[in-house]
Amino acid sequence: MEIIKSQHDLSDIKMTGKNLFEKVWEKHAVAELPTGQTQLFIGLHLIHEVTSPQAFQMLRERGLSVKHPENTFATIDHIIPTEDQQRPYKDKLAELMAESLDKNTKENNIKFFNTDSGKQGVVHIIGPELGLTQPGMTICCGDSHTSTHGAFGSISFGIGTSQVRDVLATQCLAMTKLKVRRIEVNGELQNGVYPKDVILHIIKTLGVNGGIGYAYEFAGNVFDNMTMEERMTVCNMSIEGGARCGYVNPDQTTYDYIKNREYAPKENDFEEAVKYWKSIASDTDAHYDDIIKINGSEIVPTVTWGITPGQGIGISENLPSIDSFKESDKKTVEKAYEYMDLVPGESIIGTKIDVAFIGSCTNGRISDFREAAKIINGKKVAENVRAIAVPGSQQVDKMAKEEGLDKIFIDSGFEWRKAGCSMCLAMNPDKLKGREISASTSNRNFIGRQGSPTGRTILMSPAMVGAAAINGKIIDIREVL
Repeated sequence: MEIIKSQHDLSDIKMTGKNLFEKVWEKHAVAELPTGQTQLFIGLHLIHEVTSPQAFQMLRERGLSVKHPENTFATIDHIIPTEDQQRPYKDKLAELMAESLDKNTKENNIKFFNTDSGKQGVVHIIGPELGLTQPGMTICCGDSHTSTHGAFGSISFGIGTSQVRDVLATQCLAMTKLKVRRIEVNGELQNGVYPKDVILHIIKTLGVNGGIGYAYEFAGNVFDNMTMEERMTVCNMSIEGGARCGYVNPDQTTYDYIKNREYAPKENDFEEAVKYWKSIASDTDAHYDDIIKINGSEIVPTVTWGITPGQGIGISENLPSIDSFKESDKKTVEKAYEYMDLVPGESIIGTKIDVAFIGSCTNGRISDFREAAKIINGKKVAENVRAIAVPGSQQVDKMAKEEGLDKIFIDSGFEWRKAGCSMCLAMNPDKLKGREISASTSNRNFIGRQGSPTGRTILMSPAMVGAAAINGKIIDIREVL
């Protein structure tokens, strides 16, 4: 990694251009507040069943209505079961949340993609696939992984419930402007290295707090060559590196993905939209608070070993010694080793798993299942492994079935489920049990994240999860490609 500019040594460098973040921010700034914050107009507001009920109740208590219901769209994803989705749900709290979302969207004339729509799914998957997510937008949602939408050249970020209330009531937010860090990854990725490995490598390199106060601009030929779904995986986990949002400048790949989607501009309007989208891309002489350069050819398949996404390791490396960490980090590292029951200096290859999970807003798209299917096709899941595949949306499920991917998963021993967040955060029946170890395509490996207070999570790419499921243990994906 190379830091070629920092906020401390830019005084001698004159840059007159603007980056995408600055352009989009300025176009959506309504006013400068006495606090020094900006009142920012929000172009697209996405809601789900977990963080919206309290927000709507606060509106009722104040006698307020939703300011721009046409800018808000809803889905159900976090608490929805992925086996039996018939209402009422068996979990009473889940049913109460679902009832609240039904009521709130009807009363406020908000479009709701429920299970009867054929378009329900994880909020950060349906936004792009429906064409709601577009370049140059400000996008927010009561979910930290809203950074996903930055893959399209939008400024997108997660918000809390009180902020959900504010956006519903005013379509604006009070925010402090972020600094911008450009992360350039150039070079040819090795065989077996996927976007999940790229973002895990970045987080491992910069740390889970490295992006605090920043927006990340992902650039370089590695991102230029990624599909939109691959860019979404990277931007999705920007928040895990501390960055409030992450984005990729829009290009032809972006425009081709959006064209003809349900909510995309049509015909002449689309051509006009593309002109605008091109204009908001970062200028060649744009200013950045610092620039990080990473050699993509040096990135290897990467997995986590600890209890934060930053505790990652190249699959061919041995687990790091506790003494190799800063003094301030040693207690967390010691806790991670104790919790995960791993030993410094040993290899993570060969670590046995109990559960294999493919899904989530990070890796629940059609391309993720295609990659995993290449690995498991014609093979059987190890006897000791419980394996589940959960499409990120009803449309992903439909495409997978049309391609016969569901059959490949089922024949290998995976359970093919219905769309939802599933085991990513276990606010539904999909949970780890006891001390089970999960090979997971999700985004967080926090203690208790997958439903058991003692369960353990190892993050990796869909292909790596597929290989682990078949072998019953973690292996280097490069050995089977």
